[in-house]
Amino acid sequence: MFSARLAQCSRAVASTSSAHSAPLHTTAALRAPRLTKAKKVAEQHAREAAASRPHVVLGHRPGDEAKWTNCDLARTIVTEEAVDALPAPPSEARSVDDARAPELLNFGIGAGEQEMLFQVLPNLTIEGVIDEVVKQNPTMLAREERRADALEAQKTVQFARLVDLRNANASGILFENKQRIVAAFSESDTVVDTGRPEVQAAILTVRIRNVWDHLNRQKKDVISRQRLRELVHKRAKILKYLKRVSIDRYERCLERIGVEPESVEGELVV
Repeated sequence: MFSARLAQCSRAVASTSSAHSAPLHTTAALRAPRLTKAKKVAEQHAREAAASRPHVVLGHRPGDEAKWTNCDLARTIVTEEAVDALPAPPSEARSVDDARAPELLNFGIGAGEQEMLFQVLPNLTIEGVIDEVVKQNPTMLAREERRADALEAQKTVQFARLVDLRNANASGILFENKQRIVAAFSESDTVVDTGRPEVQAAILTVRIRNVWDHLNRQKKDVISRQRLRELVHKRAKILKYLKRVSIDRYERCLERIGVEPESVEGELVV
């Protein structure tokens, strides 16, 4: 009887172990579908085409940064690095003639305003002081003239430090670049055409590059990434309109702003 019980238990253990181990030995491994040679070649060509395609944002092909650095737009604008490298104006001056304006001015001050602010107005102020001294006490003319000149020189130095473009933020530098772009891309010495497609495309290109540089530093800025998409599609829309108007102007504009046609035409995925 004991032997019968032992044989029954042995059969139960054997059946149980075989039931648990069967799936491990009988289930076949999943295999990935094999790619044909033609599909492999097609995928390789697609990867090569994607690698050589111009960047949708930057506009030039990988490794061809000279397309941007040698274009008219890159030579027209001023960068933050170039602004930071500018020499500082003198911190003091003995006379108005020694006080000089900064190399780049903020707040949209042009050549005409620069001459008025740094030469004409200080000298007019000194002349007004001299006229008052002549009327009241002519014997103090030389001393008061030197005193007025030194005072106006110090005011001019402080004003120069205030309007220096090195004190501007990114918006101030963009404002300066917009003025330069309008002057360079209007293609007219007398008419300032801010609505010209070439002007708008150049301004958008600068804004796109500014946002791109910001995203390289702040990769999690979702709002700026959405703004970048809007700017890229807006530039493409303007350039496609220019292509319908004049193919010659379109090709010339792409060359001047450093953008390849493939980065504008077709479906844009940013």
